[in-house]
Amino acid sequence: MHSDSNAPWAGMDVASEWVDIAVIQNNKVIEQWRCARSEAGLREAAERLRQHQVNGVVLEPTGKLEVMVGIAVAAAGLAVFRINAKRIRDFARAQGVLAKTDRVDARVLALFGERMRPEPRAWLDANRQQLAEWIARQRQLVDLRTAERNRLPRTTVVALRRSIERTLRFLAKELERVEGELSAWWDEHAGAWHEPAARLRTMPGVGPKTARVLIAHLPELGCANRRQIASLAGLAPIACESGNWRGQRHIRGGRAVVRSALYLASWTAVRRAGTFRAIYENLVARGKPRQLALIAVARRMLVVLNDMLRSGRDWQERMIFA
Repeated sequence: MHSDSNAPWAGMDVASEWVDIAVIQNNKVIEQWRCARSEAGLREAAERLRQHQVNGVVLEPTGKLEVMVGIAVAAAGLAVFRINAKRIRDFARAQGVLAKTDRVDARVLALFGERMRPEPRAWLDANRQQLAEWIARQRQLVDLRTAERNRLPRTTVVALRRSIERTLRFLAKELERVEGELSAWWDEHAGAWHEPAARLRTMPGVGPKTARVLIAHLPELGCANRRQIASLAGLAPIACESGNWRGQRHIRGGRAVVRSALYLASWTAVRRAGTFRAIYENLVARGKPRQLALIAVARRMLVVLNDMLRSGRDWQERMIFA
């Protein structure tokens, strides 16, 4: 990766069939073009960006269409920054940019990189992206099953109840099939992930599903510091203060998939006798609502998991007090 405070930045606005690209240096557009969102088109675009020696390439989430683009650019050795779309629009308005076209958006993305200098984050490689898609499909089937189960007791027409029951039977079989295929895929492709996944599972409450979610969606685990890793998962409390007034702190943002997995893991952990249960009961006894106490436990679990991967050590009870 090239790093130079005076080097240009690139923005890539992704659509279903093409990508608009802008390269900006010192607030000036030095090149702008459009390429096909195909392997050949992205390979050529990445090479042109390499010739510009850009500091980084800024994207925004576009319904997963940006994933293929990010993987192609990262494979060329360029730094890729995926920035929340709201943050980009707020930045555009702050710059007085009200127009919204693909070309304008590409320039705004590049300008954001030049002005804001975002911190680098790990980009999903091809295998990690496939794992994320397997996990997403598993979650979709579970959500569909939950929705049908909720409809069943509210449905009075016999024929429709039978329809829901048929759908539930199908979803149960499909979920079992997908989980089996995911396990087979993991055994074949996990490679270097086997060791960290096994280490994560030594912590109470962390099973195979939670470990895979962390591997797929939190590649920074074991590399970031405590504050950074909690923020990435959306588990860092955000202050709400003004003058002498002190409001209640809330969690916000971050990666919802990771936060949800850790919340469920914390629920499992506090049901067992041990350190996490003691922490949870202590928080509740001090007046903290049960849901907030679980979130606090989830945050503590994540911090320790991060330390475990960084130090290469399996779970031990005393780690929670480090």
